[in-house]
Amino acid sequence: MRAEEILHPRPEGLYCPLGDFFIDPIRPVERALITHAHADHARAGHGKVLASRQTLEIMAIRYGEDFARETQAAEGEIALGDVSASFHPAGHILGSCQIRLLPKSGPRIVVSGDYSRRPNPVCAPFTPLECEVFITEATFGLPVFRHPDPAFEIAKLLRSMEEFPDRHHLIGGYALGKTQRLIALLRAAGYDAPIGLHGALIRLCQYHISQGIDLGHLVRVDDPSGPRLVIAPPSAFSTPWVQRFKDPVIGYASGWMGIRARARQRRVELPLVISDHVDWPELTGTLQEIAPQEVWVTHGTEDGVLRWCALNQLPAKPLRLVGYEDEPE
Repeated sequence: MRAEEILHPRPEGLYCPLGDFFIDPIRPVERALITHAHADHARAGHGKVLASRQTLEIMAIRYGEDFARETQAAEGEIALGDVSASFHPAGHILGSCQIRLLPKSGPRIVVSGDYSRRPNPVCAPFTPLECEVFITEATFGLPVFRHPDPAFEIAKLLRSMEEFPDRHHLIGGYALGKTQRLIALLRAAGYDAPIGLHGALIRLCQYHISQGIDLGHLVRVDDPSGPRLVIAPPSAFSTPWVQRFKDPVIGYASGWMGIRARARQRRVELPLVISDHVDWPELTGTLQEIAPQEVWVTHGTEDGVLRWCALNQLPAKPLRLVGYEDEPE
């Protein structure tokens, strides 16, 4: 059986006819397998959802307990029609997984979802899986993307706080994954003072703490009387909330901060290049390590990855899936 008969794109998302399910569908479907809980991959309204326990719990926090008619936590090999599925750590955010499909006949396919190869204190590391077809993202799929060591970026933040002790440092970080990783990196760097949080970040931070992740002393910040270091969702910087702080240093943690034009566009004084996705060397290194027979590229800068595969005589094709940029990096 050909790989395209086991898994292929449809308007709803990647579809497996052997098991009659979709992976990370962008529209409501009867049965969905979800790689992780970011909003562009995990949507409410499906009939049945299969995902890691932590992904299901985070979806319930974000969408309500009734986000699907039925849920099942993924454990071990799960038979779904004529294919079995298993979930393995992706290193992206808490609960994120790759999904490996094992058909009764045909190639093994790994859908990596979003993934990272950098050590991340708030989630399990990426697990390389043997497969014939590897489906990769290409968020940073160009040679120009070479992310620095996150510890270097955290040191840059701490130096700025020393240089401007009278100015609040407001750092933009997405609610799920980025915020918790920033906090954990700060703690690892020895910063043990209270860290302020915008109210929108509280609940997911509390969930991470409940999963045994030590984030230290966190304080909800509604006015400038709180901690000098505050993390907020980037959207908060375009609301009246930010006007409560006089002359703050605005920072933003994202892999895209490596592009100066993007930092200027967002009026970011302190860009922090901290990514939860693979950069170019990590993406191509992962393909070399796994050594699949074929690569499929889901979203991002596909052409760069396809060109690299062609130069390395590795068959590859774009899936050209849309709808996976709703929650930027």
